[in-house]
Amino acid sequence: MDLDINGLRVLVTAGASGIGLSIARAFAAEGAKVHVCDIDRAALATLAVSHPDITQTHCDVADRPAVQYLFNEAIAQLGGLDALINNAGIAGPTARIEHIHPDEWDRCLDICLTGQFNCTRLAVPLLRESTNASIVNLSSMAGKVGFALRAPYAAAKWGVIGFTKSLSIELGPDNIRVNAILPGLVAGDRQRRVLETKAQQRGISFNEMETTAFSFTSIKEYVTPQQVADQILFLCSRRGRTISGQAISICGDTQMLG
Repeated sequence: MDLDINGLRVLVTAGASGIGLSIARAFAAEGAKVHVCDIDRAALATLAVSHPDITQTHCDVADRPAVQYLFNEAIAQLGGLDALINNAGIAGPTARIEHIHPDEWDRCLDICLTGQFNCTRLAVPLLRESTNASIVNLSSMAGKVGFALRAPYAAAKWGVIGFTKSLSIELGPDNIRVNAILPGLVAGDRQRRVLETKAQQRGISFNEMETTAFSFTSIKEYVTPQQVADQILFLCSRRGRTISGQAISICGDTQMLG
């Protein structure tokens, strides 16, 4: 399927590894102009070698002056903006609420939720100049069904859905569509670390924790970063021009998170 996104100008936050890297690579493979930011300098250096066509900026999305610098660099490289992919996020602490330090709570929400605000507020004036404008916010199934021992992360991801729906209504008259993606259990190091920590908390093995996690899904396999990227590309193409305000689950039909 030709998505006709050649030349689309795209900014992907946390785009040097994991899901973000898959998103950035997928857009670039379709001929889009892609700029990424990431807090991980080593990952950015690796990306510069593997994909020199993808431009980059070191940035912590929770740092507003750094985000302003990011947008200055991104627009200088891209010449405008058609799609913002708010992918940056962290797992946050895995612990009972009384054992979560306030600094851990703040940091999780600062990146996973406020970071999206920091980027979106600068992106919107640019997107108004586009003829194919979209914002895709990464939420999570934790933002739909909750997640015991992961309250900061779940709270942030629920917030992302409210942020997305509100922006869709607000920006619809500007022909800017806004959607959220809710991945389930995504293959990768971060998901493994989460399951390992939860296994330790419960005094069970990793394999037992993994089996428990999949017991709440209809399809017993991990979501791949590429599947997330494929959905986002469709939403940002003209084929997705009437899709907005949606919280789209890519989760193998997850009923709850254990």
